[in-house]
Amino acid sequence: MSEQTSPGRRIVSSRHLAEGDGWEMSELEFGLIVVFNAFSRWTTRCMAAAGQPDLSPLEILILHNVNHRARDKRLADICFLLNIEDSHTVNYALRKLLKAGLLESEKRGKEVFYRTSPDGVALCKLYRDVRSQCLLEGLSATDLSGEELRELARNLRALSGHYDQASRAAASL
Repeated sequence: MSEQTSPGRRIVSSRHLAEGDGWEMSELEFGLIVVFNAFSRWTTRCMAAAGQPDLSPLEILILHNVNHRARDKRLADICFLLNIEDSHTVNYALRKLLKAGLLESEKRGKEVFYRTSPDGVALCKLYRDVRSQCLLEGLSATDLSGEELRELARNLRALSGHYDQASRAAASL
């Protein structure tokens, strides 16, 4: 199917999912696939421009999450906030970030808490600067206002809840 946006044309990644009622969801899912891949590519290139070219998109998200509000976080906190079910992938990323000197850890009882190291904080600041220069300055040329971006973010969070519920339903089949 063509990716043109003319009336009557559907932009989908899987035609067999776009037949009948609910075809619009397939169009949305295709948009999510494209934006996910663009976002992943952006985060790695932004981080490379900030000086750390060897981090995966997940590792970058985890670094930013741990740096958020300068509060120590546990593995479970990170998984919950990023909506990641497979804690093993997060644990592996945490070990890589520790080895790179971007995080520090501290064991408190049976729990391990993570925080950004001074190098990790500095890298997050450099990332923010590159993001501002390359992404935010170009965003002003779009027709999306701050309120529209906030509404889009609210809708995406609501959709994540629908997908979580559907995944629970599918797991019970």
